Amino acid sequence: MKGLLVDDDPVYSRVLANSLARRGYDIELAHDGASALACARRALPDFVLLDLRLVGESGLELIAPLREMRADVQIVLVTGYASIATAVEAMKRGADNYLAKPVTCEALIRVLNSQDSGHRDVATMLPLSRLEWEHIQQALLECDGNISAAARLLGMHRRSLQRKLAQRPSAVRRVGAD
Repeated sequence: MKGLLVDDDPVYSRVLANSLARRGYDIELAHDGASALACARRALPDFVLLDLRLVGESGLELIAPLREMRADVQIVLVTGYASIATAVEAMKRGADNYLAKPVTCEALIRVLNSQDSGHRDVATMLPLSRLEWEHIQQALLECDGNISAAARLLGMHRRSLQRKLAQRPSAVRRVGAD
C-alpha cells in the first residue's frame, strides 16, 4: 500500500515513515503543501497522513486538491493541535479520519485497515481530559499565554487552571482499558 506522509517535522515524519515501511508500507515524505501535491501527482498514493499545521500553511487546504487527484484516497489528518472545531472542519472538507499526536504506528494502521473494511475504528478515542486540555490550550492562545486572562475566559479560578496545566493528559484512550 502506497502512502504519503505530509509533516513539517522531519524527525517525526522520518521515524513514522520508517515504522510504516518496516510493516510493508511504501511511504513518500513531503514537508510542505507544494511538495505534497507534487508527490501525490507523481505517486498517486492510497492514503495520505496529513499534518494540520504546516509551516505557513494549513493541512486543511490540501484536502480538496488531494481528493481531486484521487477520489478514493484515504486522508487522515494527524495533529498535535487537536480540537473539536478542526476535527469537524477536516471532515467537512473530506478527511476520512482525524487523530491527535502523538499517534502510534499501530493506531494509524488500525485506522487505515478500518477504512479499508468500510467501518470506522472506535477502539481509540480522545478522553475527556484530553479534550479539556485542548480547550484550555486554545484559551491560552487567545489570551497570549496569560493564565489569569485564560482562567477568566474559561470561568475558573487561576490556581485551578494552573493545577490542570501541571497535568498533561494522554492522547488516546482504548475502549475497555481502565
